[in-house]
Amino acid sequence: MTSLTELSALEVAEVVRSGQASAVEVAEATLARAEAVGASVGAFARLAPDLALAQARALDARLARGEAVDLPLLGVPCPIKDLNPVAGVGWEAGSAALRGTVAEADDDLVGWFRDAGTVMPGKTATCEFGLTCYTESAVGEPARTPWDPTRSAGGSSGGAAAAVAAGIVPIAHGSDGGGSLRIPGSACGLVALKASRGRIGTGARLPGPGLGIDGVLSRTVRDTAVALDVLAGPRPGDTYHAPPPATTFLAACDRPPTRLRVGVLATPVIAEADVHPACLAALEHAAALLEALGLDLEPAPPPFEVAAWDAFAAVWSVGALQIPLPEAAEPLLMPLTRWLRDRGRGVSGLEYALALAGVQQLTRDVATAWDRFDLVLTPTLAQPPAPVGSLRNDADPAADFAAQTRFTPWTSVYNLSGRPAIQLPLHTEVIDGVELPIGIMLGARFGAEATLLSVAAALENSVGGWRHPFADRP
Repeated sequence: MTSLTELSALEVAEVVRSGQASAVEVAEATLARAEAVGASVGAFARLAPDLALAQARALDARLARGEAVDLPLLGVPCPIKDLNPVAGVGWEAGSAALRGTVAEADDDLVGWFRDAGTVMPGKTATCEFGLTCYTESAVGEPARTPWDPTRSAGGSSGGAAAAVAAGIVPIAHGSDGGGSLRIPGSACGLVALKASRGRIGTGARLPGPGLGIDGVLSRTVRDTAVALDVLAGPRPGDTYHAPPPATTFLAACDRPPTRLRVGVLATPVIAEADVHPACLAALEHAAALLEALGLDLEPAPPPFEVAAWDAFAAVWSVGALQIPLPEAAEPLLMPLTRWLRDRGRGVSGLEYALALAGVQQLTRDVATAWDRFDLVLTPTLAQPPAPVGSLRNDADPAADFAAQTRFTPWTSVYNLSGRPAIQLPLHTEVIDGVELPIGIMLGARFGAEATLLSVAAALENSVGGWRHPFADRP
């Protein structure tokens, strides 16, 4: 049998369900792989072996009693991003300001994953409070893509992506407030879906302006779909939610795509940016595959002018300021975080209200500009995976922030508009002598995750599945 850590999440669940391996055996294999390669790619903020093995033993005991057989992610190792607390486990959110903090209670989504049968092997590394598109913090090593450890795994869910791409776990929890699932998905050659606003409830957390949403990094479209089935749905107290799908999201993967109209866009949207030839080649490759599937392609316009994105910047800086920290913690923060919080202090109540109204206007602009398209195809990033440290600029946080926007000139469009978008690892290219993953992104109308997953699964099938670096490396 293929190594337990190389199986997909659905395969792991079936192996445990059928008795070919126990949940404890899967957990032990996962922890051994994490110890062997996790540090080399900066995947984990910390491991939680005692908790993982206790959860696995409890699952095996339930199976022995004839229970838990139908859990969709039975025995599947799924670490939690270190932005979200897990009771009794260290929780630093990538910040020296929280060094040594141990969570007293679970975030609600931790329970949603556990109720689906997952085992929590550890907390994955993130940048400070999830604010950057790279995972380089003051409390751990940088998260690196297993394709080339001199390059970043992206952010802010970089540790999660590194753990999946390195063959440690089949899926890992992450979150996306401006591209933080899709960016590391591209850098590490993984599937990453940012769902529609309101598709996944916030639980006890305050919903905020609706930019961020939870999800997973995975190695297959079907694993992403089953995770969405687990997480999707309104929770008590949610102020809004997306309409339910006609079937399960997993079932949508088996539905051949219908004749759809796809807009193709290579022009950066949120910043003036140079687009690397490899990213344009990935776009052309994806377009050819979509045409071969019978979809109709035509050029799509940018949905708004670059300057209109400033609304996002204002909301982002106020969001950084809203992080509940004592005044004494301020000197412990990274320069970019302090800069964002300082900018947030300069935003008046009226300016913030106008920024939120600007976000709503951008939502209308996107809907109008792309009304005739079922899907919109772009590169995920403007550049290949970035060398570690190349975007970070502690001496000039403003330049750091500007560099991040140039690196990610499409992803936040979907956070602003609330529409779903999926990153797919359709292309690789040899750059500086190393093969690197180059992602493409498909966006859809609000609430149309089933359409995205149908097309994504068809693309995955058309190329015979994705390549992953652990398949031909130690």
